[in-house]
Order: sequence, then structure tokens, then C-alpha cells
Amino acid sequence: MLRKMLLRSLLASSALALTVTATAQAGGKIDRARAAIAAAEAKVQTAETLGAGAELPGQAAEARARIATAKEDLARGHPRPALEDAVQASALADTAIGELQRRREHAAAAAQEAEKDRVAAAQAQAAAAQQAQREGVAAAQDQATAAQQQAAEANARAAEANSRAEAAQQSAATSAADAAAARDTAAEVAATPTRVDTTVTTRHGVHHATRTHITRRARRPADASSVTTTTTVR
Repeated sequence: MLRKMLLRSLLASSALALTVTATAQAGGKIDRARAAIAAAEAKVQTAETLGAGAELPGQAAEARARIATAKEDLARGHPRPALEDAVQASALADTAIGELQRRREHAAAAAQEAEKDRVAAAQAQAAAAQQAQREGVAAAQDQATAAQQQAAEANARAAEANSRAEAAQQSAATSAADAAAARDTAAEVAATPTRVDTTVTTRHGVHHATRTHITRRARRPADASSVTTTTTVR
């Protein structure tokens, strides 16, 4: 009888110990599931803050759905499925965060490259502008030098033309003076009578005559006598 009582007591103690152990294990799973759900919610919120809702809406929505399922499983007393759903939600959130970080880094690198290209383009434009300015200054200087040379040549031509004009004026004055002198001489000659001494020699003798006009030698007829005429103008 006593042995039966001890056996019953041992069985009852064992059952009680098993019940306590199972309860403790179940309580640990629930706590882990709750902790996993909280961690998943934090990660999903971080992903949404980084822009997962706009850039990765599918992953963000699936992670939220996994968290909701984990909470339902935990409320129904199923900590294991709740823990699994929370772990999957955390994985989705981690993937989204990694993708967003990769995109941010790629965008930053692209922005830096674009900034480098913009700076290089600006430097090239500045160098081209400086070169154009230098070429423009050189061209302006060349044009100014050419203009000065043309002006000097024009001045030289003008001076030469003035010199020729002065020479022409002097020549015209000299010609006018010569013409006036010639007219005066011609007038004096015209005003002075001219005496012409004519000596005519014929076969029959010499005849002297003095006339006040000029006698020209006429042609000898074919059958006339030979005549020699000497004219002296005094």
C-alpha cells in the first residue's frame, strides 16, 4: 500500500515537473517570438524611413504582412510560426535596407561623377573662353597694326600726291611764264619791220634790191634762166 502511494506520488511529481518544464519552454518561445516581432518591426520602419515604401513597395508590403501574421500566430498561442514569420519579415527588411543603401551609394557616386564632369566642362569652357579672348586680342592687335600700316601708306601716298601737285603747279607757273614771254617776244617781233636784202644773180649780171617784205624763192621754170637768190634778214 505504501509502495503504491509512493509510486503515485512519484508519478504525480513527475507529471507536475513535466508540466512546469513545458510551461517554461512555452514561455521562452513566446518571449523569443515577441522579441523577433519587435526587431522585425524596427527594421521595417528603418527601411520605410530610407524610402522602401516608394522605391521597394513590394518588399515593404510583404514584410508588413509577415509581421501581421506573426502577431496573429502569437495571439493564437502559436509562438513557433510567429517566430518564423518575424524572422522572414526581418530578412525582407534587411534585404530592402541593403538595396536602398546600394542605391544611395550608386546615386552618390553618380552625383560625384556628374559633378566632376560639370567641373571639367566648366574648366574647358573657361579655357576655351580664355583662348578665344587671347585670339581676339591678337586679332585686334593684328588689325590695329594693319590699320596703322594702311594709314602710313595712305599718308605716304597723300604726301607723294601733294608733292606731284606742287610740282605740277610749279611747272604750270613756269609754262605760263614761258608762254607770256613768248607772247611778248612775238608781239615785239610783230611790231618791228623786217628789212630783206635780196641779191639776184642772173646770166646777164647782178641786181641788188632792198624790200620791206620777205621774198621766197620761187620754183624755176623748165625753160627759164638760172637764178641764185640770197636773202639776208636784218
